[in-house]
Amino acid sequence: MIERFVVLGDSFSEGVGDDDPAYPNNVRGWADRTAEQLARHNPALAYANLAIRGRLLPQVLAEQLGPAVEMKPDLVSLYAGGNDLMRPKTDIDALAEQYDAAVGTLAATGATVMLFTGVDGVEDPLFRRMRGRTAIYNEHVRLIAARHSTLLVDMWAMRELRDRRLWSADRIHLNALGHTRIARAVLDVLGVEHTVAPDELGPRAVLSPRQERAQNLRWAREHALPWIGRRLRGESSGDAVTPKRPELSPVSDLGR
Repeated sequence: MIERFVVLGDSFSEGVGDDDPAYPNNVRGWADRTAEQLARHNPALAYANLAIRGRLLPQVLAEQLGPAVEMKPDLVSLYAGGNDLMRPKTDIDALAEQYDAAVGTLAATGATVMLFTGVDGVEDPLFRRMRGRTAIYNEHVRLIAARHSTLLVDMWAMRELRDRRLWSADRIHLNALGHTRIARAVLDVLGVEHTVAPDELGPRAVLSPRQERAQNLRWAREHALPWIGRRLRGESSGDAVTPKRPELSPVSDLGR
């Protein structure tokens, strides 16, 4: 039975895109949804979420790894590196070495460790360009997972995540529908009985080239350009953000 669940990472694990003012940082996310399901089996479950949006992998490890180990979790999840992959000069092999060492530290505590591969962005014009870099990152993650006998949620293989209806308007973060799919995948990998049922979306609408161009232009104006502006100014979306659950606490207080 899981007693202490600790989450490390960036916006993906913080829950960005799954907006809900009833939750800390005004977001819910797959991790909160997973914790709520785990608490159905153990009402005494304690849960901490240290993830902060915008963090690069070295920042995640520097800020979150030590506190996570001190909490003595029996289940810990780690996903980081997506923000690094968006920077073309990132040394993916060097990142993997840091990732490997961190996973080794977590595994040495005796906790069950859960890792994630990156999503296949083949159907998105921007993220299609990152596909090769993400594939290299994923191969490193698979090797690290095998080396340290961790659990692995293979988001690359989740073809449904190619559906834009599962993503928020910025195309970077999953929305509530997407986070629900990840929570279900996590619980399935854990082998935990749950009640998470994804919505049936039906067939996707077919857009004309003109409609597609209009959507892309709107996305560039409303999301891509502001992101580039933050990069040029050396700013991050997480500069003023703190962890939503910095300490282990009962899951019963979620959504209050």
